[in-house]
Amino acid sequence: MESQRAESQQNESQEHASPRPASQEGASRREWTIAAAMLNFPGVRPDGTVVQDAPPEEWADDLLQVADAGFTEVDPTDSWLRVADLSPRRLEDFTAVVAEAGLRVPAISTARRSPIDPDGADENLAYCHRVIDTAPAVGAEHVSLSLMRALNDRQRAALWFWTEQGPQDPPDDPEMWALAVARFRELGEHAAQVGVVVSLEMYEDTYLGSADSCVRLVRDVDHPAVRLNPDLTNLLRLHRPVEHWRSMMEKVAPYTHYWHVKSCYRIEDPPTGTILTTPAPLESGVIDYRTAVRMVLEAGFSGAFLVEHYGGDGLSVSARNRDYLRGVLAAAERTVARRRERA
Repeated sequence: MESQRAESQQNESQEHASPRPASQEGASRREWTIAAAMLNFPGVRPDGTVVQDAPPEEWADDLLQVADAGFTEVDPTDSWLRVADLSPRRLEDFTAVVAEAGLRVPAISTARRSPIDPDGADENLAYCHRVIDTAPAVGAEHVSLSLMRALNDRQRAALWFWTEQGPQDPPDDPEMWALAVARFRELGEHAAQVGVVVSLEMYEDTYLGSADSCVRLVRDVDHPAVRLNPDLTNLLRLHRPVEHWRSMMEKVAPYTHYWHVKSCYRIEDPPTGTILTTPAPLESGVIDYRTAVRMVLEAGFSGAFLVEHYGGDGLSVSARNRDYLRGVLAAAERTVARRRERA
């Protein structure tokens, strides 16, 4: 009798239980690729060990932390390890430790390797070609390239490097612009030959330093294997006036392929002209990613994501960003599908 009463109470409780939150009810219509960035792992250890020269066991130490944070994909950001400069044997070691950690590599992102940098443009161009060649060997379908240059001394000394003025591409220089177009078209042609798509990362004070300039450059390159990586926070974190994120997103959404996502808090005080920023999780920063994600899906986006965060335990914040993004994607897919059905 007591067992029957307990069973009856349990069934009644289940019948009247509150439904699961919407974010947990429905899975995304597709399995989106959301990779972890390795920028939270320094390329030089506190003891002076250079990760590039470290044994595979040390790479595994870092990669296992990424897996423990719940990631199944990782982008071996080249500030951590330049996979394109590994010997064939060590590249095999790298792919082995990635697999042993239960991870895969969907993309390779480069940083500060501008193919038009007056200091090393040809060397950087050759490096970008090596990255494209290496991508298929590690299973990557996406490569992120940029026009950002090496940090200067003031930037390296700052808490947040973006608060100091960095190098700039010369404005209104048709020859330099033409060089950027030609070199990215060359890299796009190479990428197409090996089955990879190049995405150009938005970054301040370069020819990818505004939404309008990004769109103009990718249109001038005019190659199907060259798209955009609209990392809006690279601009929004600056302590200067910038275009509203929604306006930028409207312009770049149709060209977006591999998307680095992060956010920041941004305070603007018009009477004094004061602008202050600091890194923030995706869900609480200045960008409404629920809206931004819906905008790119409406524009036909079907690429991949990279979650980033500067400061603190960046890996853990990135893991939170991943989970938030999955929920937002599920909701956005549903909304976009319903709107198309009604159209």
